[in-house]
Amino acid sequence: MTDRQTTIAVDVSSGPAQQGGTIIEIEALNKWYDKFHALTDIDLTVAAGERIVICGPSGSGKSTLIRCINGLEKIQQGRIVVDGIDLTANVRNIDAIRQEVGMVFQQFNLFPHMTVLQNCMLAPMRSRGISAQEAETMAMKYLTRVRIADQARKYPSQLSGGQQQRVAIARALCMTPKIMLFDEPTSALDPEMVKEVLDTMIGLAEDGMTMLCVTHEMGFARSVADRVIFMADGKIIEQAPPEKFFSSPENEKTRSFLGQILNS
Repeated sequence: MTDRQTTIAVDVSSGPAQQGGTIIEIEALNKWYDKFHALTDIDLTVAAGERIVICGPSGSGKSTLIRCINGLEKIQQGRIVVDGIDLTANVRNIDAIRQEVGMVFQQFNLFPHMTVLQNCMLAPMRSRGISAQEAETMAMKYLTRVRIADQARKYPSQLSGGQQQRVAIARALCMTPKIMLFDEPTSALDPEMVKEVLDTMIGLAEDGMTMLCVTHEMGFARSVADRVIFMADGKIIEQAPPEKFFSSPENEKTRSFLGQILNS
């Protein structure tokens, strides 16, 4: 894994996006898989418009944490409130939260039998009840936003991995979410395709989208994040603005991780 800071073309280091009040609040979150304690006493508050990068070694709980935020993983203890909706108060709140939270996975999860355009139209029509015409207009808007509108009539198998991931981002945006979650969105891509996806994510950050991104792309973290969170053994070990996180990490586990990932 290399530090790809030099591959990022857009500089957003002049300052964080204008941030509002709290949009995500996690209190004393614990999750087990049978006897394995995957997340331990997680407390985290995210402001509207904040851009957070979550990093850490494999198995540290990073992906599990963000999957808990939109109810993809069930928690056993604690509380999660997203945009004023308490996920843990009622299972029926999960659908309401998923209307406000978009998620992009490592694998693109596009429907292979549908065109790019159809992939983007499906969720707004089914979940929000909008017409096909409205859905197509919205889909083309966001495909244009991620610079792939010219591929709208193609099928996923006809696209590169980077293009498919940009379609996956556009599909999530078609639900007009307030929050975007990214689970290692570049890890399945060839190195030459990483930049196009990171540039798309940088554009979202510039627009003020609330973003939580699990990634090992430290150049992206340096340039885009308002806060970098380091996890290990299912716990948040350290969190700080990127300039402090990279220049003077306080925890030995953080220093060891950065030494490995930046020098490999």
